[in-house]
Amino acid sequence: MPRKPLKPCKHQGCPKLTDGSYCDEHKGLHAKDRTNATGRGYGSRWRTARSRFLKANPLCVRCNQLGRITKANVVDHIKPHRGDKILFWDESNWQSLCKSCHDTKTMTKDRYKEYTF
Repeated sequence: MPRKPLKPCKHQGCPKLTDGSYCDEHKGLHAKDRTNATGRGYGSRWRTARSRFLKANPLCVRCNQLGRITKANVVDHIKPHRGDKILFWDESNWQSLCKSCHDTKTMTKDRYKEYTF
């Protein structure tokens, strides 16, 4: 069976080729990089809560404010939780958004710690 080709180590300036993200020399330096979704709290409990919330709130809040009717497919944390479990599970901090509105909010307002949308 053919193997995948090796790719460059993601560590800046490292020319070594690897079958993972980082070469053996740099794996330790990047061990604390962003964890997977489950490790950040988005496991089965979140998926269940998210599904329930979207059924109760099926339209995008932002599009609705602009006079558009768009199906929501993302539960957004109005104030980014940044790992705070109490804020993460506070349903008064949730809103339904379409992916487009969520991506816009995340890349602009959430990035600069503004919490109103």
